[in-house]
Amino acid sequence: MTHHDEAAAVRPLTLAWVSRHLEVGERIVRTVALHGGITAEMWRLTIGAREGDTRDLVLRSFVDPFYVGHAEDWLNREAGALALLTGTGVPAPGLVAVDPTAAHCEYPSLLMTHLAGRTVLDDEGLETRVPLLARQLVAIHAVRPFPKLSTSLEQGRPDWRPPEYVALTTADTVVVPKGADAAVWAAAIDVIRRPAPPYEGRFLHRDFQPGNVLFDVPPPRPAGARITGVVDWAATSWGPADLDVAHCSTNLALLHGPVWALRFAAAYEEAGGVLAAAASERLYWQVRDGLACSEEVQLVSQPWREAGRTELTTRAVEERLNAYVTALMDALG
Repeated sequence: MTHHDEAAAVRPLTLAWVSRHLEVGERIVRTVALHGGITAEMWRLTIGAREGDTRDLVLRSFVDPFYVGHAEDWLNREAGALALLTGTGVPAPGLVAVDPTAAHCEYPSLLMTHLAGRTVLDDEGLETRVPLLARQLVAIHAVRPFPKLSTSLEQGRPDWRPPEYVALTTADTVVVPKGADAAVWAAAIDVIRRPAPPYEGRFLHRDFQPGNVLFDVPPPRPAGARITGVVDWAATSWGPADLDVAHCSTNLALLHGPVWALRFAAAYEEAGGVLAAAASERLYWQVRDGLACSEEVQLVSQPWREAGRTELTTRAVEERLNAYVTALMDALG
């Protein structure tokens, strides 16, 4: 008998599919809904063995009709990334199985191993975490995929490279926050009308930010924190390292204040990461990501409030975004 902790349970065909990918004698004994994801349902499945041992797996299913159209691409990217990262030292989940077109499950799904740790979104201990985040991102960017675009994921290390990045915003879709300086935002929008600077391609997470990094934090000593996992590889892309740095910077600016965005970029370089040579090129990517966030303030702030940062109302996050974009434009001179 499988125990469900939520009213909405994992669907029967999906449970049967998961069961086919377990070891002999194993069965699903508990399913618990995980919160914090925006695009997919996430479940932690406790797997019981005959001897009474248990282990946990994580199931991602795209059930929202709005996102199902993207699910095949996202799940193929995640499956490719997880297979590629095996053995690299980057603490990503292990791929167990993937059904990107819902050939077997009710909805497009991916099954992976469960990583220990938790996300930490508090201001406390940030000085310790920022260099850890920077070092982890440098390690991700050091991963070298093989150039062939797709072969079977089953044959050990795949010959796979993620698709080229896609810009998440355009000059015409930016949402200027209420009360923002219209001239500053108009100048920022003009920055992203320009062609993207040339760059050397890198393996990108594409949504690297505190909500997708797990920490082991010893209770009395936040200074003893260490990263135990990096999750949500569904947007994995090929593109400039600056793009990942800019995305994490924007999230840090909104969670903790604009000064932390600049601290993160500096920490990335201190950890050995290489950004665009010219300051104007680095700022292009920072501005582009900040403006992309303008369209999603409500979407990104809700999981933060659910995680305990109740003061991060949509309005408060808009104000921080405005302060951050203004700081970037000041730096651009």
